[in-house]
Amino acid sequence: MYRETNGRSLIKTISWRLLATITTAALVYLFTKDVDVALKIGGIEILLKLLIYYLHERFWNKITFGKREIQPSVIWFTGLSGAGKSTISEEVFSRLKAKGLKVEHLDGDLVREIFPKTGFSKEDRDRHVKRVGFLASILEKNGVIVLASFISPYKESRNFVRNLCKNFKEVHVATPLEECEKRDVKGLYEKARKGEITQFTGIDDPYEEPENPEIKVNTTGQSVEESVQYVLRKLGY
Repeated sequence: MYRETNGRSLIKTISWRLLATITTAALVYLFTKDVDVALKIGGIEILLKLLIYYLHERFWNKITFGKREIQPSVIWFTGLSGAGKSTISEEVFSRLKAKGLKVEHLDGDLVREIFPKTGFSKEDRDRHVKRVGFLASILEKNGVIVLASFISPYKESRNFVRNLCKNFKEVHVATPLEECEKRDVKGLYEKARKGEITQFTGIDDPYEEPENPEIKVNTTGQSVEESVQYVLRKLGY
């Protein structure tokens, strides 16, 4: 995903050798009480070991032993509204970005703001998921780890995205309907129960659970940190 540049190796070399040389000169002075000798030895050491350390760094940078290549992938979070998809995926995104990885986050609510006329019929939902899946697959081909959090209730459209991507990992945030309704921060379940909202997944529209997701996490009685750590561990990061 990234590599050490010559410039970075050079800066690391200089900073390390300055610190080490000051230590060496100080030790020489402590033993000899001769400032001139301490400075001469320090000067010779810094020039010689700068070269040795730089060559050592570049040599190891070419060796693959101990390195694990991080493959770009599409990590697809699916689950009911309120299950915790966005919360977990956003935190996973932050953790991966902090590691210096190329990563993007695609969230259902944010994407719908860009395509406000996208409806909630099965056809509209499938079209929406396939559209986002195509975008995710393009990002993956360009070396990006993609985190996508969408209800994506239908197996057919999720499988469509899986087949588009080279390295697709499905994360089923399998929080039960009862728990999701308890959270109901936006009051959507209550409105759906009253009939004020129709075609609401889990109430009057089906959610087809993944049969063999790569990762399955139930956030009931589990903190966000615990869920995030579990997902990261399963992903291998």
